[in-house]
Amino acid sequence: MPVIGDRPDLDLSAVIYATDFSVCSQNAGLYAASLAKRFSAKLLVAHAFTLSQAAMEVEIDRSLISQQRKDLEFLLSRKAFELARGSIEAMPVLLDGDPKQMLPVLADKNAPSLIVLGTHGRGWVEREIIGSVAEGILRSTSWPALTVGPQVRSAADKTLPFQRILYATDFTPAAARAAVYAVSFAKAFRSDIDVLNVVQREAIDHPDRLSDLRDRFYRALDDLVPQQAKEFCNPRSFVEVGNAHHQILEHIRERSIDLLVLGIRKSSHLSIEKRTSRAFQLVIHAACPVLTIVG
Repeated sequence: MPVIGDRPDLDLSAVIYATDFSVCSQNAGLYAASLAKRFSAKLLVAHAFTLSQAAMEVEIDRSLISQQRKDLEFLLSRKAFELARGSIEAMPVLLDGDPKQMLPVLADKNAPSLIVLGTHGRGWVEREIIGSVAEGILRSTSWPALTVGPQVRSAADKTLPFQRILYATDFTPAAARAAVYAVSFAKAFRSDIDVLNVVQREAIDHPDRLSDLRDRFYRALDDLVPQQAKEFCNPRSFVEVGNAHHQILEHIRERSIDLLVLGIRKSSHLSIEKRTSRAFQLVIHAACPVLTIVG
């Protein structure tokens, strides 16, 4: 299994800010701009859409542009102008088609890239969105994606977005791939890293085994971080017992975590599994942005 630090500094060509022009996505835009500046990457302000029936009838004649397209182009240009500051190059990108398909394609065309998106997480409508759109985007891309949930305070309130990073691992291949991104962000933002493993209670078949399990996992967590990474990310290992979802959220609160890094599995065959996925429930409830990497 690869360890933290196996990968050189993260080299991003583009940060892709996926916006739907809602209030909930504004905070994601601030994070996207901050990341583009830190990694000296171009910022693509992207929106994917499907033409309405009326707009399709207008654009049957290829020489005509529908009002729907004109309105979206205006909104995108204004948003790109708002986020472009200093050395940041922000470009509007309007995509025809399903965002679950078009945004990952855009990320591939501008590789290496990072996708940034927001979600408000309120009500049944948003539960459907997190299952069918946001989660679909994250599962469809091979590039890291940062999702800014409803509990995350504004990036404008912070001078340094990520002072403490939590890397949660279950020692799976997906989690291992996420490790290298955790250290890349830690190096870029001069962050400390907490490394957390949560042991399920059902895995402890006898109370006397708890101490042995903890010792074994502490050694494994320490081995994840080679000496060269320890010199700049000040790692601390944590082993907790209980429900992973609750323990991770509690750790974020208690340790004032600024970024959660998770590896997620790509395979998911049922839409109901997607909407109840633990990783995406963390996105909604975490008080910090969540960086997901598909493994």
